[in-house]
Amino acid sequence: MNLKEELTNLAKGAQEVARQLVNLPSQTKNKVLEEMAGALIAKKKKILNANARDLRKAKTDKLSAAFIDRLTLSEKRLKEMSDSLLKIAELEDPVGKLIKEWKAESGLSINKVRTPIGVLFIIYESRPNVTSDCIGLCFKAGNSVILRGGSESLNSNLAIFGVLKEVLRKNNIPENAVSMVSTTERRAVDILLKLNDYIDLVMPRGGQGLIKRVAELSRIPVIKHYKGICHVYVDEWADLNMAEKICFNAKVERPGVCNAMESMLVHKDAAVRFLPGMLKKFLEAGVEIRGCDITIKISRGAKGVVKAKEEDYSTEYLDLILSVKVVENIDEAIRHINHYGSHHSDSIVTDDKESAARFLKEVDSACVYVNASTRFTDGNQFGMGAEIGISTDKLHARGPMALEELTTYKYQIHGSGQIRT
Repeated sequence: MNLKEELTNLAKGAQEVARQLVNLPSQTKNKVLEEMAGALIAKKKKILNANARDLRKAKTDKLSAAFIDRLTLSEKRLKEMSDSLLKIAELEDPVGKLIKEWKAESGLSINKVRTPIGVLFIIYESRPNVTSDCIGLCFKAGNSVILRGGSESLNSNLAIFGVLKEVLRKNNIPENAVSMVSTTERRAVDILLKLNDYIDLVMPRGGQGLIKRVAELSRIPVIKHYKGICHVYVDEWADLNMAEKICFNAKVERPGVCNAMESMLVHKDAAVRFLPGMLKKFLEAGVEIRGCDITIKISRGAKGVVKAKEEDYSTEYLDLILSVKVVENIDEAIRHINHYGSHHSDSIVTDDKESAARFLKEVDSACVYVNASTRFTDGNQFGMGAEIGISTDKLHARGPMALEELTTYKYQIHGSGQIRT
C-alpha cells in the first residue's frame, strides 16, 4: 500500500468513527479523560525518556533556545498536561447543547443545537503538550482527530499518543477516533490537505511558513493559528508601577510563546517617567531593545538599545528582543497595533475608563486586555481546560479554541404535519 492509499484509508476510518462519537455519553467521555490524565503520570518515565531523545537531537542541530523551551517536557509540565485533561472532563459537554429555541409563524418548533464538526486534521510544531490537549478536547467535543506533529518532537508525540491511545483501547473506543501520522515525509501533509471528502477542518499551528503553505494547498477549510505580535500600550493615565509589572511579565516570563509581548508602546507624556526604569529592568533581564528615536534618546546610549527598523514592528521574535515605540496618543497606538499586529492579543494599561473603552472597541484582535498581561491568552487560563491553539482568524472561531469552538451547530425542527404553500 502506498502512502496516499494509507492516508486515504486513515481519513476514511476517522470519518466513520466521527459518526459514532456523536452518540458517546458524556459519562463515558469523562471517564476516559480521567483515565488518560492518570496514564500520563503513570507513564511519565516513558514520555520523559522519549522527550530526552528529541532534546538531544534539537541541541545537536543547534535549534534556538525558544524552540528548545517549547519542546521540553518535565514532571511539572506533564502534571499540567494531566490536570488539563481532568479539567476538560469537568467541563460541560457541548455536544447536543441547546443554543436557542423558538417557534416560527408556521408553528414549527426550531432548536439550534451544538454538534461535532466531524474530522479534524491538526498540524503543529515543537510543543508535545499539544498532543494531549488536542486528543482531550477533540474527544470531549465528539470529533475524531488526525494529528501531525513536527519531526523535532516525533519521539515525544508518539510516546504521548501511545499512552493515550491505550486508554481508548481499554475503553473500547473505536480505533480511528485518534490517529497520528508518524511518517516525517512532507508529502503526507500535502496528501491529507486534499482529502476534503473525509476531513472537515484543518488547523495548523506553528511558524509563518507552515501556516502559509497549508492555507495555500488545502482544499479543506483552514483555521489559522498565526503568529503572535502582541502589544502592551502604556497610556498617559497608566499606573506606572502596574505597567512595569505587566510589561515585564508579558515579555520576560516566557518569551518563546505566541502570547508574549513583542512590541511595547508608550504615550509621549508617560515616556520620560516610565521608560528609564523599565528599560533598565529589561536590560538587566537580558532583553535587547529595538527602539524609536525617542526611546534611544531616553536610554542615553545604554548598551543593548538599538535603533528599530520598520520590520521590527511586525516581527514575532519569540526571544528576549522587544520593539519599543513612543506614540503621540491613543489614536496612534490603536492605528499602530491594527497595522503592525497579528490580531492575537493586545493590552492597554490605563486608569482612564474612556481610553480603556476605546481600546477594547477599536483594537481588532482576538483578545484585548485592560490592565493585564497578554500572557493570559490561553485556554486553560480562560477556564476552558485547554486549547487547540489561538485562532487569529475571524470565522468560525477566534481566540483560544476549546470545546465550544470545536463544535458547529445544526437546526432541529419539529412539526405537526406542516407543508409550505
